[in-house]
Amino acid sequence: MLNPDALEHSLRRAVENVRQASSDFDLNPELASPEARILKPAAVLVAVSMDGQLILTKRSAQLKHHAGQIAFAGGRKDDTDRDLAHTALREAHEEIGLRPESVQVIGTLPNHETVTNYAITPVVGLVPSALDFVAEPGEVAEVFTVPLVHVLNTDNYSVEGRWWRGQKRQYYVVPFGPYYIWGATARILRGLAEGAK
Repeated sequence: MLNPDALEHSLRRAVENVRQASSDFDLNPELASPEARILKPAAVLVAVSMDGQLILTKRSAQLKHHAGQIAFAGGRKDDTDRDLAHTALREAHEEIGLRPESVQVIGTLPNHETVTNYAITPVVGLVPSALDFVAEPGEVAEVFTVPLVHVLNTDNYSVEGRWWRGQKRQYYVVPFGPYYIWGATARILRGLAEGAK
């Protein structure tokens, strides 16, 4: 395990090395939507604890969209948000009880475009170890951690597929124990893993 200074340095280097935006269409160029579509701005917090754990959520099974999926804390930009970093921090506070002042923002990754018409800005931040998270029950079923070294190892990724709107769609997966991390979350992490090489 890296000491906190080495962890921060490693994360900064990885963030700086990711220069290319990602998309749900990366593995499915034939499914790409028209370029004229309007993308809604959103942000997620890629939070890493000082002891090298990535913080993720399992979304509530009651949600209308992406129910039960593994995700970063985050959401759509509000009119009151100063910028997308503020969006990520506000959403993390609402969803998992992570106080904004506890987050040391390292930087942002290039946008990730989703099939649901969002342009997601991943905000990478360091947080203290051993925090107590409070899941917002309407949105989050569980808050859990995955060792950062697991998701930074590109050998742990594979490509799987399923039918979506009558077409076969492929996507990255990076499973960990009982957690099936896939889709936009896995694609964003895959980009960070490539930047960390």
